[in-house]
Amino acid sequence: MTLGGRAGTTGPSGNQRRTLRGKVFSHMTMSLDGYIAQPDDQVGELFDWYEAGDVVVPNPNEDISVKVDEAGAEAWRDLTENTGALVAGRRLFDIAGGWNDRHPAGAPVVVVTHRPPADAAGKWPATTFVDGVEAAIQRAKQIAGDRNVTIASANVTQQALALGLVDEVCVSLVPVLFGEGIPYFSKLEGGHLLLDDPIVIQGRRALHLRYPVRC
Repeated sequence: MTLGGRAGTTGPSGNQRRTLRGKVFSHMTMSLDGYIAQPDDQVGELFDWYEAGDVVVPNPNEDISVKVDEAGAEAWRDLTENTGALVAGRRLFDIAGGWNDRHPAGAPVVVVTHRPPADAAGKWPATTFVDGVEAAIQRAKQIAGDRNVTIASANVTQQALALGLVDEVCVSLVPVLFGEGIPYFSKLEGGHLLLDDPIVIQGRRALHLRYPVRC
């Protein structure tokens, strides 16, 4: 979930934030050794930062509570306040139960899948199912308008990076080593991908990083 600055950090000013409209971001919470889940798809300690403070961050899904430190709240707002649509993979969608059609980021979700659920229209009316990453991001842009699109699945991010569709790579880096699991990144078919220097927020139980992708 799908990052601004404060004393001791580097972050975008209000004017800089306005320039981020209409971009495509990827964001995942990641262990220090690069994993976004354990081999069994469980997140382990990765989401501890969602309960690491006293600032309650409202979200439209009453089943999910976010209570973070002030830096984490700022990171959350910067990741969600201008998000017009999210793109997720079918695997994550199924694990999350479709977020009950109310993603905590407060934006409609576009799911990449070759086989939409048979009861999709009735059970998840606010969710769109699209065949293919490029088509899903295009549909998400149409939904988002001049707002941002956030990719919230590792495999979709990997494909989107290979297609040159990502403007910024965002990571909430958690102080834990998994040793094995599901990686955020994978082999790049086109070789090295250069990123610019990160925008950084030091939060409690997570270091929030945003790396613009070099054109």
